[in-house]
Amino acid sequence: MKRSKTFLSITCSLLVLFGPAASAQNAIQVVPPKGTLGWLTRPYQAPTVPDININNSDRLEKLIRGGNLYLSAQDVIALALENNLDIEIQRYGPLMTKEVTKRAQAGGLLRSVGVGVIQGPQSVSLTGVSLAASGGTTTTAGASSASGGVLTQLGPTIPSFDPQMFFYANFAHTTSPESNTVLTGTTALIYNNRTYQAQYSQYNQVGTYFQGTYTSTYNKFNSLFYNINPFSEGILDFQVSQNLLQGFGRAVLARNIRVSKNNEKVSDLQFKQQVITTVSAVLNLYWDLVSFYQDVKARKDELATAQALFDDNKKQVQIGTLAPIEVTRAESQVYASQQDLLISQTDLLQQEMVLKNALSRNGVASPLLAEVHVIPLDTIQVPEKDELKPIDDLVQQALSRRVEVAQDKINIESTKIGLVAIKNELKPTLQVFADMNNSGLSGPANYLGPDQVTPVPYLTGGYSNVLAQIFRRNFPSYSAGLSLSIPLRNRIAQSDYATSALQLRQNELTLQKQINDIRVQVQNAVIGLRQARVRYDSAVKARILQQQTLDADKKKYSLGATTVFQVVTDQQTLAAAESTETQALANYSHARISFDEALGTTLDVNHISMDEALAGHVARQSVLPATLPKVEQGQ
Repeated sequence: MKRSKTFLSITCSLLVLFGPAASAQNAIQVVPPKGTLGWLTRPYQAPTVPDININNSDRLEKLIRGGNLYLSAQDVIALALENNLDIEIQRYGPLMTKEVTKRAQAGGLLRSVGVGVIQGPQSVSLTGVSLAASGGTTTTAGASSASGGVLTQLGPTIPSFDPQMFFYANFAHTTSPESNTVLTGTTALIYNNRTYQAQYSQYNQVGTYFQGTYTSTYNKFNSLFYNINPFSEGILDFQVSQNLLQGFGRAVLARNIRVSKNNEKVSDLQFKQQVITTVSAVLNLYWDLVSFYQDVKARKDELATAQALFDDNKKQVQIGTLAPIEVTRAESQVYASQQDLLISQTDLLQQEMVLKNALSRNGVASPLLAEVHVIPLDTIQVPEKDELKPIDDLVQQALSRRVEVAQDKINIESTKIGLVAIKNELKPTLQVFADMNNSGLSGPANYLGPDQVTPVPYLTGGYSNVLAQIFRRNFPSYSAGLSLSIPLRNRIAQSDYATSALQLRQNELTLQKQINDIRVQVQNAVIGLRQARVRYDSAVKARILQQQTLDADKKKYSLGATTVFQVVTDQQTLAAAESTETQALANYSHARISFDEALGTTLDVNHISMDEALAGHVARQSVLPATLPKVEQGQ
């Protein structure tokens, strides 16, 4: 049993060392400075921020064969998480908010960092359902328009919580003429002085200020009238002050730390929203590409039928069984079909460019992607039936999972935190303070004085005597007091509180509006999904019936029971029906993606890990099938 536990612990350790580290090795990190003298110099050196990475992951190269990039839907998602620049830009957001929190912990003001959610790329042709169900990131009133978090500087001033060390040294030589030699015993008093001072001070998050100062001076006079000359003085001074009304308590002075930690959560949610937005966009691009391939195939079939009809008509004209005008009509259909095919192929090539740009850090400028064609490995699958829960259940699911709702709730909490501090500013300023210092003085006896007065033995000695007097507290001094400042009208503080309280009410209403909008979005997504299914079913039936009509008219034409014009018309109608079916397939995929966005289930449906998204490395390996689809020339 012990051996099995030991083996299990070793296995877990190896997984910790090599598993997660491999998935997070590409994560952006701020490297703290090492410091040439360790902790002593580290605070005064800049951390290292790595340069941007514009190299694509090796997944791209693994998916290229013979000048073609073969992609499945899961490969598209993985490449977007690893290479998409919108996600990479947003990846810096959580790092910056963590640095702002560090700043707030030191008493600094909050900073606006990051960028808003960037809407994803759109297809060449958008005739179906809108790509964005959520409409992007919603920021509440009073929030930062960039990061989505709350940013306010109102309330009592927050002091610096980082301790401060102060050192001072001064060397002075002074010569002053004297008009009364009785006091100094000389006509020119020469004074040499050396002053040293060290001070430590710090605020805490309750509002207590502490300062400890030690001052040492060395004094030497050319006068014989000093009983101790030269002499040294030392003063150890302690000062404490505390705000009791305005600026008192952690709720007031540590508010920015709590708000910044909330902003970290908002930044994480914003990154999650960016992943959802980008993944939804690239999936729409991919399924549109699939539909464009199907449309190209339909146009090729249309052209092949028109060409066959044209060749057949020429033969019949040559043997005299068909009027020459029918050749002209058939040839016209060939040129019309060629034009339709060219337009469809152009749309396909443009769609490839858009998709490649979304899946690459350096866009289509990459030599690896410049000339390759994107070949989709998946086809749009429409299930026989959409299993949909009741609307109320879907709405509750969306409200519990949508990023925007969570962001608004966190921002409201941050606004309430700030409101406590703003209310505190209405109070008068009452501060109590106390000061205590101990002094010491010592030096050699000056027996050369005119009266040869023996100095006090207690003051005679070296610098150790100064320190001994200080720590024995032979010469203590005390003081204490309070100060009270009362604003008589206090209009600024009252206005700030009322304005902030009104903004809080606006934010609460914004949250309610967000909830109402989500209800509508869910219902619209359900309606859109059902409508897309009905349109697809109708398009399939219409295409089948038109194919049957064309086959029947071809038989009639071979028997001379109908005209070539009718066959050409049937072929055009069939091509239009196939194009409608293809678009209906694309619309269904858009509707399904929008439905997942509305419910907030995009990440779950597509098996996306936020840890992998944040690291920019997807652990799942992309493996091409043994038999790759054949690509026809010109497709």
